Amino acid sequence: MRALALLLLLAAPALAHDPRPLPLGDGRISAEPRPGQVFACRRDFPGGGGAHAAGPWIRDGHWYPTERPQVEGRVAWPAARLEVTIEGAERVLRLNRLPLHETGEYPIRPGSAAHRYDRNPNRVTAAEVVARLPAEPTPLTQPACVPMGVIGWALSGAAIFNAFDLAGRDAPAWEIQDLCNGHPERGGVYHYHDWSPCLARFAASADAPVGWMLDGFPILGPAEAAGREVTNADLDECHGRVGEVEVAPGRRVTTYHYRFTREFPYTIGCFRGAPARR
Repeated sequence: MRALALLLLLAAPALAHDPRPLPLGDGRISAEPRPGQVFACRRDFPGGGGAHAAGPWIRDGHWYPTERPQVEGRVAWPAARLEVTIEGAERVLRLNRLPLHETGEYPIRPGSAAHRYDRNPNRVTAAEVVARLPAEPTPLTQPACVPMGVIGWALSGAAIFNAFDLAGRDAPAWEIQDLCNGHPERGGVYHYHDWSPCLARFAASADAPVGWMLDGFPILGPAEAAGREVTNADLDECHGRVGEVEVAPGRRVTTYHYRFTREFPYTIGCFRGAPARR
């Protein structure tokens, strides 16, 4: 178990800092479940947030993660907390929205490299959240669309959002994140749009969840136990598959689960199960 956990810790940050370019996800919005796209609940995007300028790391239909600047600072959140319990037929997450790891300094510091492209004026704020998810979710006959805002919760206490910003662009490519690939939105919710290198330490093994989506299915990291990177080619139209998951220490079950990947849509493309009310 310790060897698997160490492997994930080593593999995940390497994936996060891979110099290979990634295809830009702008416009990959679908009206139905399709691999490599997001079956979005809304097709119109109001804009009004996110990056205000395209960075030089976006070019020729691709973006280069290692060329994108990072939000400066290292801010700790000692009051952060997260508790996960099974209560009857529900998996209950109680948290206060503060991450159990460091973040960058928000609002983004004027004059910094990040501020040149993204002036994110938002602050990370606490709020009590009780998320009641099905402990044993069942797949829908037809997958459900993915909304904007919270679509799941990571075991770091941070929210998981879909792959788009408010302008319908590829959020990880356009927006500037911090050392943990996260940032706050206008309501103060700190969240990820893609894999965070800071999430690896919250998984018991490479086969264990790093979070739970609102339909109750787990989401795992981008590296398998043997260190192999998971790609879109391994996953279905919702960005998941059926396989063995260590849902609790020492308890393994064969179940549907999602995977983070380096490739768009990064988290999920649709809900395989019925999402709980946010």
